[in-house]
Amino acid sequence: LVRMSADSKLPPAERRNYTSVVNCLVRISREEGLVNLWRGATPTVARATVLSACQLGVTSEAKEYLSASGYFGEKGQWLGGYPMMFCATTLSSFCANLAANPFDVIKSRMQQMKTTPGVTPPYTSMMDCLAKSVKAEGPMVLYAGFTPAFLKLAPYTILSLTLADKLTKAWTG
Repeated sequence: LVRMSADSKLPPAERRNYTSVVNCLVRISREEGLVNLWRGATPTVARATVLSACQLGVTSEAKEYLSASGYFGEKGQWLGGYPMMFCATTLSSFCANLAANPFDVIKSRMQQMKTTPGVTPPYTSMMDCLAKSVKAEGPMVLYAGFTPAFLKLAPYTILSLTLADKLTKAWTG
């Protein structure tokens, strides 16, 4: 899907012109080898791990801090605790994006790179991709797309972690 999305942004001469997901899978397997279907899997798993750890860890710590601050009523329960949860989850979403965005950039670059059998690919590993990207474009390249990624993640984090918190309290008391 990453490849299919990025294909339309390439110059016409470089486009792969996939017609469907199945076409994409078959062509990658035939043209680049079956193993290339998993190219970018390592940075994808690393990104998911860092993102989830930050979301859950920062939300938990922020809830404790904000509850104890008194700004959100006794034990953070002003208006049912929703304002406190909104602040905690928004902060956790920001921190998670800050930590995970470099992995996202590396993941996308590795998944989108063109490979030709018998020719060394542009990137041989996550660290190679990281080093070449930072050397060519500077360290801020690791935060390319931060704002849209945050705007996408924040609502999901706010809704899912608030719902999880409220369901846990309803279930356990």
